[in-house]
Amino acid sequence: MTRSRFLIASLFVSILALVGPIPSLAHRYFWAHMVQHLLLTLSAAPLLVLGAPAMALLRSTRGGLRRGLVALFRSRAFHVMTHPLVAWIGFALVMWLTHFTPLYQRALENEFVHAFEHALFMGAGVLFWTPVIGADPFTKRRMAWPVRLGYLVAALPLQSFLGLALYSATRPLYEGYPDLADQRLGATIMWIGGDFIFVLAIALTVGAWMRADRAEAARTDAPVPLGEPGRASSAP
Repeated sequence: MTRSRFLIASLFVSILALVGPIPSLAHRYFWAHMVQHLLLTLSAAPLLVLGAPAMALLRSTRGGLRRGLVALFRSRAFHVMTHPLVAWIGFALVMWLTHFTPLYQRALENEFVHAFEHALFMGAGVLFWTPVIGADPFTKRRMAWPVRLGYLVAALPLQSFLGLALYSATRPLYEGYPDLADQRLGATIMWIGGDFIFVLAIALTVGAWMRADRAEAARTDAPVPLGEPGRASSAP
């Protein structure tokens, strides 16, 4: 799949999450709101990262705007934000704080706060996936394969425990969603759906690691030519 197709797929998933029946249901049901969040953070965000959005922006701009974008992507602040440790912690904080602070209820009452919440989820997702699958030269931090795998494995219980905490609540946590059964369904979607995506990402990472090792082994084991064809080798 070309980079542009990843960008198109990310746009499609984002539209699916934010326009149409899912957002309409999300105004009434917690489980639909949870589907929105999973689509943004664990589907649209990694697809966007795979599409190399920084390079796409640079290719579509000229002059001062392009120079400004290059300066932004090369800035210390940008590199701090995309550092794996910062990205991982930021993702964890966004996932937990948005569900266990008044922000979640405020998002149900105010469309601007709701839009900010979605932007926060998408942004945290993009930063989280960038160290793992980033394709942009400005953001691609080449973590060693074991570190990349550990990065994902450490995020798996983060998602699981959040879903478990929501499911284990003995009362509805949000005034906008008064049905405890609805809350537990949403928690199950986060728990099972999030775990499935992370396990899939871990499996794909292991597969990519194995392919990289095989390619490196093939390169190392390739015979070194001792001379040009038709000429005697000087080797003993």
